[in-house]
Amino acid sequence: NFPFCTIEPNVGVVNVPDKRLLKLEELVKPERVLPATVEIVDIAGLVKGASKGEGLGNQFLSNIRETDAILHVLRCFDNDNIVHVDGKVNPIRDKETIDIELQLKDLETVDKKLEKVKRAARTGNKEAQKEETALLKVKAGLEAGISVRAIDLTESEREEFIKNSQFITDKP
Repeated sequence: NFPFCTIEPNVGVVNVPDKRLLKLEELVKPERVLPATVEIVDIAGLVKGASKGEGLGNQFLSNIRETDAILHVLRCFDNDNIVHVDGKVNPIRDKETIDIELQLKDLETVDKKLEKVKRAARTGNKEAQKEETALLKVKAGLEAGISVRAIDLTESEREEFIKNSQFITDKP
């Protein structure tokens, strides 16, 4: 067992089967047909403290930030040859650890954004004031252990201020 020996993510690309594509190909007869694909990025596991950079956490978290969605794969088996980083297999605890680390990283992100936005809001900038309101909602939610995707925000707050902020826990 060698924790953190996998630094670079493994990437796989899978074609998405779609019968409609075959029908369109028959009708249109294009020179080339490109099926939709899904790129799967296997990122090494996070450990407690990853949000503070422990266990190569910053590198792993930046890899996660670049994805469109997150799929948790949790260990649910015992094997004496593969030691668990916490000494005991507990998938519920492991998922909670991952969720907390991602929320802590987002909390760091929202704090940095709030510093800048608050300065602009104090000058009377109406857009900055709206953004500050949205970011304060995000901060309160994260501090309560709620992922950004589950925080009660208006559609315009999400579109204007949250969508482009690359919050990790806003990903499905």
